[in-house]
Amino acid sequence: MPGKAGGLGGFAQVTDCLYVGNSKTANDSSVMRSLSITCIINATQDASNTNIPSIDYLHVPVTDDPESKLCDYFDVVADKIQRVSDDHGHVLLHCNAGVSRSATLCLAYLMKHRRLTLAEAHVMLKSHRPIVRPNSGFWRQLIEYEHKLHGKNTVSMINSPVGLIPDLYERETRGLIPL
Repeated sequence: MPGKAGGLGGFAQVTDCLYVGNSKTANDSSVMRSLSITCIINATQDASNTNIPSIDYLHVPVTDDPESKLCDYFDVVADKIQRVSDDHGHVLLHCNAGVSRSATLCLAYLMKHRRLTLAEAHVMLKSHRPIVRPNSGFWRQLIEYEHKLHGKNTVSMINSPVGLIPDLYERETRGLIPL
């Protein structure tokens, strides 16, 4: 049931095994039970939800900063999600708001294990969770990762009135006046 909870709230289902969401959702044990979550991947500095019994846990202690090296975790997280999927489990991948870090890691997974291009992965993720918006540094890392995985790029960084952005966002920033 992709898009459960509307994708604007606490979480959204992206694939049969993967949900992307926020910290509040990850700390709600009743939601974790209702979604049959067997693994939580926490992409925040805070490791507060490590105490939910019977749930496997992976902590990715990265800040939502364009200089953070989230790419160091792309393979680890993508492979973990795939292992949980292969075992018929369910993953909640979350950061504070479910917008930047968790979205970036989800895109890396979709490129590596679902063999989507970065542009395709972004369309898929955004269709389930419209609020996703990785920061510009994470976009640069995803573009490099796509080239490493597929030998080509489907997204590039361009100048805009608000600074460097992925070309996917060009239409929505056209006409903006920098502050």
